[in-house]
Amino acid sequence: MHSFLKAIGFSQISKREEMKKIILDVIKNYDKKNVIQNYPDGTFAEFSRNYGNDCGITVCGQYDEEDRFHVEYYYPFFRGTGVTTQEAVTVEKHVDKNAFSGACDDLRIGITLIFYLQNAAEYMKESGKEKIDNHSLILSGLAGEGKILLPVLKDKEAVKVEQESAKNRSSMIAAARNGDEEAMENLTMEEMDTYSMISTRIVNEDILSIVDSYFMPYGIQCDQYSILGEILEVHTGSNIVTDEELVQMTIESNNMQFDVCINRKDLLGDPQVGRRFKGTVWLQGQLQF
Repeated sequence: MHSFLKAIGFSQISKREEMKKIILDVIKNYDKKNVIQNYPDGTFAEFSRNYGNDCGITVCGQYDEEDRFHVEYYYPFFRGTGVTTQEAVTVEKHVDKNAFSGACDDLRIGITLIFYLQNAAEYMKESGKEKIDNHSLILSGLAGEGKILLPVLKDKEAVKVEQESAKNRSSMIAAARNGDEEAMENLTMEEMDTYSMISTRIVNEDILSIVDSYFMPYGIQCDQYSILGEILEVHTGSNIVTDEELVQMTIESNNMQFDVCINRKDLLGDPQVGRRFKGTVWLQGQLQF
């Protein structure tokens, strides 16, 4: 059973037979279908059905020579609403199934973002190339758990200084990747200053009052992350089958914006614009062709 089904409102599903009924419902009453003809093992098909606002389940598989559909895998999805980045994306196929993961180097985060590709069929139709340039990427996340935190008190001048500092840091990282030794030294000194500042303040302050946001890999699975970011928008809805309440938020973490969907049962606190969300997410992405 997929561990993030609860994020889209299917928290009570515990048996394989219950999941089979939902998979059959997706195939019969799909909202979107993509078919790839002349695939090596037959005809590849992707069925998607929404069970909430921009969230639902996708079922993928293949038709055999007798036109019978065989389910290969399924996954819950949540589609984001805004473009997150336009950096170059590298896409690789999974070893065990016809699914894809993408990797993107975004200077705002400082690490390589790895995500699960939502529109695999469109990717196979469009190009099949390993390197995808000049295409917008929309990132989103399904959260397994989360908490709402109060914001860090800042004045307008501090916000401006922080934004300018983030721009300068991105420029230095880009220069360092191109071999600029001075940029490397400046980044090293900046890291040392940050470490010294945190070491001094942590004696009398809580870490979450010092760190405003973060975006870090979580566990051993490469597409799951622990995030902390400011809530820019909040929308609530429900699963049309189970009536479980869903909370969908636009989060800004490390100057990068993306949407997160979580089951209200798994969210501690009252989500409001200006507050912060802290939780673990399964990162998904959709390439815009």
